Amino acid sequence: MSKPFTGRHMTMVMVGGFGIVIAVNAYMATLAVGGFSGVVVKNSYVASQQFNGWLEQTEAQEALGWHVVVSRVANGRVSVAMQDVPENAVLTAVARRPLGEPDTRDIVFTGNPVVGFQSAEPLPAGRWLMRISVTDGDDEWRSESELK
Repeated sequence: MSKPFTGRHMTMVMVGGFGIVIAVNAYMATLAVGGFSGVVVKNSYVASQQFNGWLEQTEAQEALGWHVVVSRVANGRVSVAMQDVPENAVLTAVARRPLGEPDTRDIVFTGNPVVGFQSAEPLPAGRWLMRISVTDGDDEWRSESELK
C-alpha cells in the first residue's frame, strides 16, 4: 500500500526543484563573470565602421610571418620568445588587470629578438592582459594575450 502524497512531499519537490534551478543559475553566473575580460567599446557604431580596417591590419600583420609567444616564467617575469622577427625590431608591452581594481603597467624588457626578451621586473601574481607591440620601421605586429 502506498502512502498518500502530502503537503510535506510537495514542499520537498518544490524546494528540490528550485534548489536545482538556483544552483545552475549560480554556476552559469560564475562562468559568465569569470570569462568576461572587461573590454567594451565606447561606441559600438564607430567600432563597426572600423571593422574592415582592422581586418586589413590583421592580414598585413599575418603576411609578415612573425611569431611571438608571451609567457610568465617561474620568477614572475614575463618572457617573450620571437621567431622570424627582424633583429632591429622594438618590443613594447602594457599589462592591465581585466577585472577588479584597475592596474596598468608599462613593461620594460631586456634582451633582443634573437635570444628573446624578459621583463626587467616581475609582474605581480594574478590575471593580467598583455598588449604586445613589435615594430620594425613601418611594419607592426600587435597582439593581446592573457597571463595568469
